Amino acid sequence: RSAMLKRLACTRLPRFGRSMSSQTEVRAMDGHAQLVKFEVEDKIARITLCNASKMNALTCEMGEQFESLVHRLSHSDAAKDIHAAVVTGAGAAFSAGGDLQFLEDRHNDSPSRNAPIMRRFYERFLSVRQLPFPVIAAINGPAIGAGMCFALACDLRVAALDAKLGFTFVGLGLHPGMGCTHYLPGLVGQQQAARLLLTGEVVTGERAFEMGLVADAVQKEDVHRVATDYARRMARNGPVAVRSCVRTLRMNQDRGLDQALWREAEAQADCYASKDLLEGVRAVAEKRKPAFAQLDGYSEELR
Repeated sequence: RSAMLKRLACTRLPRFGRSMSSQTEVRAMDGHAQLVKFEVEDKIARITLCNASKMNALTCEMGEQFESLVHRLSHSDAAKDIHAAVVTGAGAAFSAGGDLQFLEDRHNDSPSRNAPIMRRFYERFLSVRQLPFPVIAAINGPAIGAGMCFALACDLRVAALDAKLGFTFVGLGLHPGMGCTHYLPGLVGQQQAARLLLTGEVVTGERAFEMGLVADAVQKEDVHRVATDYARRMARNGPVAVRSCVRTLRMNQDRGLDQALWREAEAQADCYASKDLLEGVRAVAEKRKPAFAQLDGYSEELR
């Protein structure tokens, strides 16, 4: 029963009226602040991931709230009054990636369960691509692992010059996920994608701009202003033309996505069962370098 109440609390959202100029902070049934905030001003929506104490780590609860918000905006009259959206993170980070406890829980689960669990996890945050208007990620601070994958799913990215961006999955002993193996090569090319995904290298926003990973890199204090300026420039154009162009761009980018997501989910499920994953997670928690010692499945010669 408590699990059911928790799920209901995660998916509860306010009714959106035609006027949404002031910030809406949703509160859960248990009285705690929700993990996603939403506001609209001058036809521009601002969606903020709000778990600053954990650097906006992506969790199932946050994903459920985000997906519910996307559904409401995509299937209500409120969407007609929004011409673009800016997504950002509260506090000093955009999103520092996945929740460590969630990763450790996956190690204690089975591969047959973990594959669909991860596929559903991706789906919650990739629902950003169901919003009918362009979405700009304002990367105000670290965007790491799943957090960077979420930014990658947005239509445009503006990063702080000194923000840390990276797909650091392999450093945890984990296969990359949430669509990054699909989207990244098309964005920066096969060689740069291989470099980022296989080394887990973290780059600055400035370097990300040089690589084509983000559309703009600016001073940290200017990130939200510049991202909002892009949104306003889009909002000044014909909404039918802009929305149809968004659909066209996403249609091209998403060809083969479902197959890629299942491949990532299944590969991650295999990794979760390994000792490498447990060592990687504990190394992060203990603030030390991992000592990977076992290549699971390669201890005996294949015959």
